[in-house]
Amino acid sequence: MEPSTIIGLIVAIIALGVGMVMKGVALHALLVPAAYLIIIGGTAAAVLNAFPMRDLKAFPKLLKKVLFGQKLMKEEEVMELFLHYASIARRDGLLALEPHASDMQDPFIKKGLMMIIDGREPEFVENVLDQDIHLMEERHHGFASIFSQAGGYAPTLGVLGAVVGLVAALGNLSDIEKLGHSIAAAFIATLLGIFMGYVICHPFCNKLKRMSHHEAELKKIVFAGIMSLQAGDSASTMQDKLAVFLQAHERKTPEL
Repeated sequence: MEPSTIIGLIVAIIALGVGMVMKGVALHALLVPAAYLIIIGGTAAAVLNAFPMRDLKAFPKLLKKVLFGQKLMKEEEVMELFLHYASIARRDGLLALEPHASDMQDPFIKKGLMMIIDGREPEFVENVLDQDIHLMEERHHGFASIFSQAGGYAPTLGVLGAVVGLVAALGNLSDIEKLGHSIAAAFIATLLGIFMGYVICHPFCNKLKRMSHHEAELKKIVFAGIMSLQAGDSASTMQDKLAVFLQAHERKTPEL
């Protein structure tokens, strides 16, 4: 689970519920099926109209990533791994890394190792890895924009739902009690639209962007490590090059 997402959702729901009670609003006022249909159904329709299906197929994975997080190596682990590779390469040559490359589960690290083991030109390796990172960031930005767009549509659809509710309320002008309930139900759609847009969709978009940035930073460490291996740097030289990717308090000296 991604703790911050779960805690954030729980806090948001509690804050809304307690706030409503403190204002004297009964929680059952939220039980307006038409409002949920307009907000959720309308937002889904707008997103379907805005994005091609090949992008929307990634939606379940994006939602899973936001709710459950992503399993990535830590910066220190990547650094220690490449310092180990540097020691092997300096002692036995780059070909000695081939068994390690074959066993590597991370496709980006594996690709980088195999290219330098195969003797590819440094410029070629640099271009391929740099382009890999750049295109990954572009893909992730496009996927995150699904939530960003949904966050823009939901509040507007909330206004649409309120208008629909007010139209219905105008049909009950002769009954003051029904008129009051109809107006209250109308504004529930606005409340739900704002909640969905600014408490769920926009924050989820930002979280996906932060996750993408973190993944890109890890790949940049790998990139620097691969180039350092190909240059024949010692473990201590590589350590100096990779340490710049760590925060000051994280720059402890690992075993070479």
